[in-house]
Amino acid sequence: MPSEHQDNPASTTPGTTSRCPWCGTDPLYMHYHDTVWGRPEYDDLALFEKLCLDGQQAGLSWITILRKQESYRAAYDGFNPEKIIQYGDAKIAELMQNPGIVRNRLKIQSVIKNARGFLDIQEKGAGFSDFLWSFVENSPIQNNWRSFDEVPVTTPESEAMSRALKRAGFTFVGPTIVYAFMQATGMVNDHLVHCPQHSQCHSPCFKPRGHL
Repeated sequence: MPSEHQDNPASTTPGTTSRCPWCGTDPLYMHYHDTVWGRPEYDDLALFEKLCLDGQQAGLSWITILRKQESYRAAYDGFNPEKIIQYGDAKIAELMQNPGIVRNRLKIQSVIKNARGFLDIQEKGAGFSDFLWSFVENSPIQNNWRSFDEVPVTTPESEAMSRALKRAGFTFVGPTIVYAFMQATGMVNDHLVHCPQHSQCHSPCFKPRGHL
């Protein structure tokens, strides 16, 4: 089950034209579902931000992180890897006192490690987007699930991506977190077939994704 769905585990079977049930009735969550989740993202920095935020979610619900997203952007210099790798003990101590983010030292250190990994991948001549999308052969995997009970929590692709990210120095990138990331960034289309967004994300002419 994708991490997003865990926020609403009791509702697994939608109506004939309903949204995926995990977004419930929260306006912010519904907007995220309708304009962001499942729509392919190719921007290096947007992908870096989302991967870091998915790591921050570990043990929590995604809506918790989504509500804190602007606070995270302010706290982490807009998720600019060049700035993040300069963080030292004083900055970590500052972040540990920031009520707008999850104040977990390992998760804070993870963003710094991930920034180093991001830059290392770029220094080797690969764009971060190209690196990530290579695990799905540069094309979204189209699924046709009717219930979230059918949706896997990991796949061979997420396991391979997880291993590669760990080798590059990333943390909080286990295969379950990575699969949730792949779902959100459109590397797989896991909108249920009854959801209006399934066809939108399946079409090569879908509207551009919204702001993460």
